[in-house]
Amino acid sequence: MKENFFRSMTWLHTWVGLLVCWLLFLIFFAGTISFFKDEITYWSEPETHTITHQDNRLDKQRQQINYAVEQLQNKAADSSSWRIYLPEPRNPLYTYSYAEPKQPEQRRAKFTETYLDPATNEEIAPPRETKGGYFFYRLHFDLHYIDVRTARWLVCLASLFMLIALITGVVIHKRIFKDMFSFRKNKGSRSWLDAHNVSSVLALPFHIMITYTGLITLIFMVFPYPAQTVYEKGLQQMFNEASPIRARVESSDVPAPLVSMNTILDQVYTRSPDADIGFFFIRDANKESSRVSVYLNTGKEVVDNGAAFLFSGSTGELLAEQGKDWSASARFYDSMTALHAGRLASPLLRWLYFLCGIAGCAMIATGCIMWAKRLRERLKPQQQAGVGLKLVETLNLATLMGLPFATASFFIANRLLPLEMVARADKEILVFFLAWLAMTVLAIISSSKRQWQLAAWLNALVCFAVPLVNAMTTEGNWISYLLTQNWALFCVDFGFIIAGSLFILQGKKLRTASKKVSTRRFQKPKELKEQQG
Repeated sequence: MKENFFRSMTWLHTWVGLLVCWLLFLIFFAGTISFFKDEITYWSEPETHTITHQDNRLDKQRQQINYAVEQLQNKAADSSSWRIYLPEPRNPLYTYSYAEPKQPEQRRAKFTETYLDPATNEEIAPPRETKGGYFFYRLHFDLHYIDVRTARWLVCLASLFMLIALITGVVIHKRIFKDMFSFRKNKGSRSWLDAHNVSSVLALPFHIMITYTGLITLIFMVFPYPAQTVYEKGLQQMFNEASPIRARVESSDVPAPLVSMNTILDQVYTRSPDADIGFFFIRDANKESSRVSVYLNTGKEVVDNGAAFLFSGSTGELLAEQGKDWSASARFYDSMTALHAGRLASPLLRWLYFLCGIAGCAMIATGCIMWAKRLRERLKPQQQAGVGLKLVETLNLATLMGLPFATASFFIANRLLPLEMVARADKEILVFFLAWLAMTVLAIISSSKRQWQLAAWLNALVCFAVPLVNAMTTEGNWISYLLTQNWALFCVDFGFIIAGSLFILQGKKLRTASKKVSTRRFQKPKELKEQQG
């Protein structure tokens, strides 16, 4: 009974992991990068690199809001929506925007955005069009190019398989703590198993947390039935009651002057003396139905949606407050979302998230490589590999080596594509997928060790090209970033240098392994037996 149980768990662990491992690698890879999405977006907009982070930004928030509202009154008093984004610790930009009249064919109104220097309130040139780190954030659960709902169902399914694989992995590892310190190199599939065990066990709490909380973030898509049973209008009514400041009111044509922003800010600072305002929304300004929404940054709190306030724009009356009287279940859901996104993280904790994410990528990669290695080792001398094994080997090379190649190409495209190009941000994303497609074609041609070596050299080339192209096309480089202590820009450039160095080591290791295989092929049977003995 015991033997059958462990065999069943081993079978389940192997197949639930293998069936979705390439999708899981994409989710983990893009999700890990997106822990630094703000820093990547900052790197992707070199036009903003001259803006310095304000040390006293909280003291200037009242003045910045009043100035932006004054400008919006002058430029777009009749606009249906105003938005003001204030500088944050990870994003120095200070912007305001207004909605243009919505066209019949448009789903959403287009916004005209103005960028300001937070120190002087002077307008600056808008940065280049790019998705930056936000692309990777959306990619890890929307998968791009796929219908959003379908993509999220696929991600949910993959996450569920991942959770099962983690649980069964713990069950079948009888020596789970010993495996943390065991690694036998040059032992074929045994070495890959050791690498799989080490990368799995060292960050096991993170892997379970990030997988479980990922499922929780999409739980209402998977299980909408309780909300549909309790609420007459289903999920929308539930969300409106949970967050009343997001509820929309019918627009009125009755004119009414906008109340002074100081009246609203005084109430915000009375309720939250240390308020750190992230963004400021005004709907239907100068109308009786106007609403002012004030959202505070969460800081280091384990919450995804921080405190927020809804005011009447015509009277200044407080209409709703978010985060004050939440139920235990609402707070649990919000906390799980915050843990998954890592928005609460300080720089040190964010790096820990990132490193654990890298361990997750290594766990998935070593697992699918190990499966192929084991099957390859079991083949008889004259036996040909089956379709299943060839497919797995092709997908391994295409995914594990293709995603890093595509990512570096995305960063290079950010610097080299013409600034005036139409839909420039979409073209950057197109370069990402074309680069991935190129690596996939290379894998389809052959997934031999020689192709892996070529892929490693190509990845090293594009990784080193990122800081080089950046230095050639902008006024900064990783050395100047280091000297000026601009750590966000330095880490992006230096991260690619480290990645390129690792790919060089991989290429050299594969070349050494190939030479050993070639030497063994030309040895006489007696010499080969003596060497193995």
